[in-house]
Amino acid sequence: MAVSPLLDHSSAFPHVANALHVERLSPAIGAVVEGVDLSQPLTLGLRDDLNELLLRHQVLFFRKQNVSPVQQRDFARNFGELHRHPIFPFVPDVPEAIVLDTAKNDLRDNALWHTDVTFEQEPPKAAVLAARLLPETGGGDTIWASGTAAYDALSDGLKTRIDLLTAQHDFTKSFPTSRFGRTEEELRKWTETRNARPPVTHPVVRVHPETGKNALFVNEGFTTEINDVDSGESQALLSYLFHHATKPEFSVRWRWEEGDIAFWDNRITQHYAVDDYRPARRVMNRVTILGDRPFGPSQGG
Repeated sequence: MAVSPLLDHSSAFPHVANALHVERLSPAIGAVVEGVDLSQPLTLGLRDDLNELLLRHQVLFFRKQNVSPVQQRDFARNFGELHRHPIFPFVPDVPEAIVLDTAKNDLRDNALWHTDVTFEQEPPKAAVLAARLLPETGGGDTIWASGTAAYDALSDGLKTRIDLLTAQHDFTKSFPTSRFGRTEEELRKWTETRNARPPVTHPVVRVHPETGKNALFVNEGFTTEINDVDSGESQALLSYLFHHATKPEFSVRWRWEEGDIAFWDNRITQHYAVDDYRPARRVMNRVTILGDRPFGPSQGG
């Protein structure tokens, strides 16, 4: 797989600054983008500019968009084919837009650090999340963490060690039957999903296919064990990497407002939906963009 270098958008994309205002939120990750209406079709140039900004900042935030689920889906389609989640319900007539509703879904799997759908052989490239209903009491923030910043901060010795390792990712870790198999219909759907998606192996360190940067690619939501080491070493190493990858210095916290959109690179980030607002209700729609098979430093693309 060819890896293209990450260009400096200040020189390679001088028109970006003229059309869009970009406010960086932290050294590691996150930027607010103004000057674009995501409800409207994107030109090829604007699509490329947003992709370049995504590569640079890893998660982009857009205020006061108020897009419909159809418009949200159409925006996401600019960046690839779309994923259909095997478990979560979706917006009627928009099957690519899943509904994350605390009044209808058991969303405790969101209240831990995870990278979306890494139980697939080809995990998603990116995702677009829209706030539909927010708690009147406040709360319900989402935190994203940069896998590249976390990897860069590791010691050279540990990098050398984990560059060669792979790990198992399992759908059932965040979707147990105790929560997603409580009715006959839920259990049928769960069984079909489990049979179609046995545990998969991914590198512990992923090479970004567009930037060539290394990133940690394990997450508490779906990673169950490291291959080719004993269980004690696997547990200890995963515990350390889970903790390290989510340090505050590698993260950005977003306080949602009505009409907000978040667009993130799922290949090198993980996120956490802060569950601090119950019994108030929170409703979000997510559209997820298909990705490719992860590869590690030792695989050379």
